[in-house]
Amino acid sequence: MGIVIEIDFDSEEAIYIQLRNQIVLGIATNKYQEGESLPSVRQLAESIGINMHTVNKAYHVLRQEGFIRLDRRNGAVIFLDADKSQAIRELREGLRVTLARAVCKDISKEEVHQVVDQVFEEYGL
Repeated sequence: MGIVIEIDFDSEEAIYIQLRNQIVLGIATNKYQEGESLPSVRQLAESIGINMHTVNKAYHVLRQEGFIRLDRRNGAVIFLDADKSQAIRELREGLRVTLARAVCKDISKEEVHQVVDQVFEEYGL
């Protein structure tokens, strides 16, 4: 799989979170398809130039969040857990903080809706 990950080493965001986010975005934009294998922990760590433990942590977070399946024979494979109610609960929790930040910055409900519509368009929805 030709997975391309770009890590911003100057970012305050943890590297494993950057890695997780890029894989989720790749799934959402159909760069990566369900059933596709991700590189091994060692391969991905070497190609990006990061510690294997960082990749391992990102893969475990992806597994916990229902984006990949891990097994000894096939490694990390994209597998979307269809627990929609859990996904909605997680979305609500994530949005609480994001929207609170928006309110503090005087971003209106209409502006939030506009941004949401633009992001959905990026995914062809």
